[in-house]
Amino acid sequence: MNADDLRQAVARLLVVRASGHATDRERRYPLWELSNHELEQLLGAGVGGVILLGGTATELRQRCRRFQRWAGQPILLCADVEEGVGQRFEGASWLVPPMALGRLYQRSPRKAVQLAENYGRCCGNQAKRCGLNWVLAPVCDVNSNPKNPVINVRAWGEDPHTVGELTGAFQRGLAATGVLGCAKHFPGHGDTATDSHLELPLLPHSRERLKSLELQPFRTLILEGVSSVMTAHLLIPALDAEWPATLSAEVLTKLLRVDLGFKGLVVTDALVMEAIAARYGAGEAAVLAFAAGADLILMPADAVAAIDALCDALHSGRVPMARLHDSLDRREVALNSIPQSLDLDNNEPTIETREERALTLELVSRSLEISNPSTTNGATQPNPIDGINLIRVDGVLPCPVLPADAPAILLPKPLGFQTVLSHPLGVSPWSDAADPLGPLAIDRLGDGPVLLQLFIRGNPFQANRSVREPWTDAIQQLLDLNRLFGLVVYGSPYVWETLSALLPRSIPAAYSPGQMPDAQQALLQRLLNQNPSPALSTLGINEFTD
Repeated sequence: MNADDLRQAVARLLVVRASGHATDRERRYPLWELSNHELEQLLGAGVGGVILLGGTATELRQRCRRFQRWAGQPILLCADVEEGVGQRFEGASWLVPPMALGRLYQRSPRKAVQLAENYGRCCGNQAKRCGLNWVLAPVCDVNSNPKNPVINVRAWGEDPHTVGELTGAFQRGLAATGVLGCAKHFPGHGDTATDSHLELPLLPHSRERLKSLELQPFRTLILEGVSSVMTAHLLIPALDAEWPATLSAEVLTKLLRVDLGFKGLVVTDALVMEAIAARYGAGEAAVLAFAAGADLILMPADAVAAIDALCDALHSGRVPMARLHDSLDRREVALNSIPQSLDLDNNEPTIETREERALTLELVSRSLEISNPSTTNGATQPNPIDGINLIRVDGVLPCPVLPADAPAILLPKPLGFQTVLSHPLGVSPWSDAADPLGPLAIDRLGDGPVLLQLFIRGNPFQANRSVREPWTDAIQQLLDLNRLFGLVVYGSPYVWETLSALLPRSIPAAYSPGQMPDAQQALLQRLLNQNPSPALSTLGINEFTD
């Protein structure tokens, strides 16, 4: 193989990041998302995959067509759509987080398994309509640690049996559509207290514990025929005391390939994450991962440097040339398994079918938990309450869960609640010094009863911010002052269970695993016993039927 052929062959093993938006100026994360010029150059040079984020589902379809043209050969087109294509691309179905089905499984296992399979089928069919051929899901991590800052509600449950049953069902639904799936994050990211986007987590468990808990869902997915497995940036001394799992031959080759018998594609988690990028250069990280047993290199910090380093390693014999041929063969098998119906010339206008919309709403309805609904009816209340709608959210710039017309903002308005946002770039609601009344700066919020809405879940790059916020003390403060009107938690079941236990029966409270507008709409209408007004209907948020 001459130098040019080697370079093109190596390039096929890279998956680079792109925006779903058409123009460079629309990129949401320009440090990670390559420009159109860079993408055209890399795809023309043989790069074999693209991971996308942002934009609309319609834009995504056009972007996939463009990338395929630039490549001139079949490529992998993927996205992290763990909660439906609408989680990342507007206009498609944004489904409740998988943990919602994990909770439902404890009450109604048969129904939960059925819905998990429909969930996978919905993800696959919508991905296919948008031009994607690879869904980076399901998450197979067992969220056994309630303080997990990054997995949390992305997991399908808190025990290996539940996660195995539901991820297996998801994979069956996804496979029926012909789209490739991905079991992640091997060998299990569920019991970590740190975020691998920011630092390298340590998992101190024995091999026996890993075998009985973390590895069980991956065994299930391998038996279901999942096409790919994604690595985790974790240090697990019981398996390899020196190298993180992504860079460990003990984990990727001996454990995954030999012991578990996995024959498909092994893809790294993003190599730009600080757990790897802070310790290794872009080229060296790619070489170490490939030498350890990874087939595909996802989001190297520098694609050209990664290609250069891999070519040098293969040319020098540091990595056997047979490894390259094995990975290319596995990639070819995966691409050849995708039915011809995944055609980027498909002009089907529908992204979300009526059946998929019904699934979205059924999942929302079955995952709501309501305690002590308010007897106040916003449509007939003669005197406004004149209260504060205090919303805590992780980010506003941008914040997909909280656009200006979000139900969390609009639905309390007929009752007289004025919205105050608590977010990292806003005015803090917390006292600057120890206050005998409690942690909230009450004088900063305004007068009247407080409807407290908390958007809290495991999110990358937040470094467990929510854990450091004293919401338990804040609720007790509002109760002592007789100012708590109600509590709403979107996301973490652990926060919900802790805070709702503090409330007397006179305080209405509600929980939804989902944070999307559909969940807000359904939950607040029931919590506030509120009939939505015609004005809300014109905003397009009055669609939920329980």
